Amino acid sequence: MPEPDRLKTLSDKIAAAKAQDKGLPTPGEHIGHAHMAWRMVTELAAGIGIGFGIGYGLDTLLGTVPWLMLVFTLLGLAAGIKVMIRTANEVQSKAMAAEQAVKDERDDDGN
Repeated sequence: MPEPDRLKTLSDKIAAAKAQDKGLPTPGEHIGHAHMAWRMVTELAAGIGIGFGIGYGLDTLLGTVPWLMLVFTLLGLAAGIKVMIRTANEVQSKAMAAEQAVKDERDDDGN
């Protein structure tokens, strides 16, 4: 087999393999999901911790132990959940945009 024909065959095989792999997740993508999960857990814990700290500080100053600590801990929990929901929506919108881009690319290839 002449050299140009071998290169053309190899090029065609590489192109076919790339076209076949377009729908598969990349290894780095799983790391991104783990990062988002840790980010959400950290945001929730930070919200609770900050609320607890503010409530405990105010309770100490005002002598109302444990009422403000409980109230601010619950407010911190609510804030943490709100931030987690916002992060989840961000992840979902990125995933939907990536899925739409792949779908559009497949539609373009099909024409």
